[in-house]
Amino acid sequence: MSANEMWGGRFAAGPAAVMQEINASIDVDRRFAAEDIRGSKAHAAMLADQGIISEADRDAILDGLDRVAAEIAEGRFAFKAELEDIHMNVEARLKELIGESAGRLHTARSRNDQVATDFRLWLRGALDGLDAAMADLQRALIDRAEAHADVLMPGYTHLQAAQPVTFGHHLLAYVEMVGRDRGRMADCRKRLNECPLGAAALAGTSFPIDREATARALGFDRPTANSMDSVAARDFALEFLAAASIHAVHLSRLAEEIVIWMSEPFGFVTLSDAFTTGSSIMPQKKNPDAAELVRAKPGRILGSFVALATVMKGLPMTYGKDMQEDKEPVFDAADNLLLATAAMAGMIDDLSPRPEAMRRALEKGFPTATDLADWLVRVLGLPFREAHHVTGALVRAAEEAGVDLAALDLPTMQAVESRITEDVYSVLTPEASAASRTSLGGTAPANVRAAAAAARKRFPETASGGRKGSAR
Repeated sequence: MSANEMWGGRFAAGPAAVMQEINASIDVDRRFAAEDIRGSKAHAAMLADQGIISEADRDAILDGLDRVAAEIAEGRFAFKAELEDIHMNVEARLKELIGESAGRLHTARSRNDQVATDFRLWLRGALDGLDAAMADLQRALIDRAEAHADVLMPGYTHLQAAQPVTFGHHLLAYVEMVGRDRGRMADCRKRLNECPLGAAALAGTSFPIDREATARALGFDRPTANSMDSVAARDFALEFLAAASIHAVHLSRLAEEIVIWMSEPFGFVTLSDAFTTGSSIMPQKKNPDAAELVRAKPGRILGSFVALATVMKGLPMTYGKDMQEDKEPVFDAADNLLLATAAMAGMIDDLSPRPEAMRRALEKGFPTATDLADWLVRVLGLPFREAHHVTGALVRAAEEAGVDLAALDLPTMQAVESRITEDVYSVLTPEASAASRTSLGGTAPANVRAAAAAARKRFPETASGGRKGSAR
């Protein structure tokens, strides 16, 4: 069947070659093949149930669509650019297989509501796959947090040593971030789960269709409520891209930390050869390329959001051919986000902490200074602002002596604040500092273990049983 036959009698001549090239979308929307056939089967069944087509036509259509699906799955289907898109490619092949009955399939629908339905079906499946990958990342983080609940490291603000924290506590921060990301994706899935099929081109149809039936058959919660909105809306795709951008940023932050932790000045962690590469000329190099690539992903994913938002921003109701540009950004973002999430879960499973390097880093930057200030408030009753001033003076004295706070002698301390006693040294070790942070959400090892257990309950899909990384 030619493109002209599909269009009917309105056009006497075929399109110019360049028009065909710019107009065709089959190289992109062929990814909708399974969804397109699924939607067509639901539509055909509904048409027969409503008496709009005969049961014989329905059966021929359903059988033919199964044969088309098999050809596509087996790589035997010949996609044709002159047929423009997945919808016309499937329908043309259906006609070759079953004859004139194929022409009844498009009753009471348009490619406008057809593609909107395909897109929602595809994105719904992509969201489900992505949620499983995000849950696996949470599982990897929780596993590592439990295994390293007691490992001390510097916590940073402004990338300056601030206070002692535990490695497990640090990892659990990303469990919370990913949990919110999953919530945004779940919200997106909930809102997109309405069925546009039956809206037809934009105004609905005069045929007595049952949109509730097709929505149920395709697993949607309900039909869309307004036929114009049904074919015009792409906010579900924009919402996905916005949520995807946020998740990509979170992945990128964790990736950046891995890059920093693996750098020579830090040396806090190592990754195996499975997630690193070497240099073509420097044999000593072990580069965290997987982390660096994850770190880069927000650029293209946020770019996808901007691209689609720019396409949609000035479009009047309802469908414009501009909207053919809606799929590539979503496909690219979904593919890359799934890859980045899986790669990050793999890295966390593979990652080996180096507690001795983390502990050495706690000897710099006076990370127990806040504990000293808290002691002055708690034991001596100083107002915190005064305690802050006294602690600053003691830090300066320690800097001048070339020692940390725990090594500053008592007379020097008492020269700044005469009421300080030997008891102050009980809070000046990183171990004591971390153990004391028992407030809700704090870094104390006991808190970390409890928080990890609570996270498994809040996110039950993260129960250990996926990829297993040895607790290094």
